[in-house]
Amino acid sequence: MEETSKVLIIDDEKDICYLLSRLLKQKDIHAECVCSLTEAKSYITLNKPMIIFLDNHLPDGLGVDFIHEIKIQLPHCKVIMITAHDTTLDRDKAFKEGVDYFIGKPFSKETIFEIIETSGS
Repeated sequence: MEETSKVLIIDDEKDICYLLSRLLKQKDIHAECVCSLTEAKSYITLNKPMIIFLDNHLPDGLGVDFIHEIKIQLPHCKVIMITAHDTTLDRDKAFKEGVDYFIGKPFSKETIFEIIETSGS
């Protein structure tokens, strides 16, 4: 994946944004972070990311309810849900909405790298 690839992290936990950004930088991938669905909607409209890391519990709604909107605007975008609420119900709903990957928190560097490599452009 090239440095110019667009990756968006949607998570209200600054530590997660920082950690994911640093991991992606190790693979020469630049990521932008937003902390709400409202910010994400604006970013997606302007920037058309190729990969989105999406938290589920955000200040202005559930990420799982945003997956469908992402897939309508960006059908080729890979959506990776990252959440501490890793239940069968959450997983099932996320995959039903069109998520490409589902990762429970805490996640490993290896998991992130594996997904990036299989999602490469």
